[in-house]
Amino acid sequence: MNKTPHPPAAPAKTIRIALVEDLADVRDSWTRLIDGIPNFKCVCSCASGEDALRRLPEERVDVVLMDIRLPRMSGIACTTRLKPLIPDTQILILTVSADSDTVFRALEAGADGYLLKRCSPEELQAAVLDVLKGGVPMTSEIARRVIASFRRQPAKTETVTKLTPREEEILNLLSRGFVSKEIAAQLGVSYETVRDHLKHIYEKLHVHSRGEAVARFQETQETGEE
Repeated sequence: MNKTPHPPAAPAKTIRIALVEDLADVRDSWTRLIDGIPNFKCVCSCASGEDALRRLPEERVDVVLMDIRLPRMSGIACTTRLKPLIPDTQILILTVSADSDTVFRALEAGADGYLLKRCSPEELQAAVLDVLKGGVPMTSEIARRVIASFRRQPAKTETVTKLTPREEEILNLLSRGFVSKEIAAQLGVSYETVRDHLKHIYEKLHVHSRGEAVARFQETQETGEE
């Protein structure tokens, strides 16, 4: 008796990655590393921060791997300017060493985590998947510095009250771990609409990243309950 064949499994979504690295041989090496991981694809490589600012807003990538040491415009400066242009794209800083001061400044600029350049393919894959699920790949030492920094900053309640009801709704969902596509489905709006709302939220809260926005929102909520 012949068995009915199972339909082929739907292919997993390809994770689109952009690389910002000034050295050609290092770009080639990282491109091969990225493309060698199942469902990962390096769709864009930029040789400078200026090049990244020109090209990446149009590329619709999921994750940017950003070298911290770039000529002229550093990776930190590029992240500061790039994040408001692509707020829903995750930016992971590539660094030779986990120098806490440098990495902390990158996170303040809007980076969503960092990777050591000597990482293995398995570590790269884990970090990318983690950040796409809402995680922030970093060491516990740097995480403590980020938390301490937010505790030192006074809650800007007056700024949060300027958010529209829709923006507050989106920020609340963001704080619960939803990503933009899930928020769009939850609210019955388009992905582009959610992305536009996020840009306005970041501008009003004077933040550069999802992590900063959520921290500011949660800090304000706690202040309001006291």
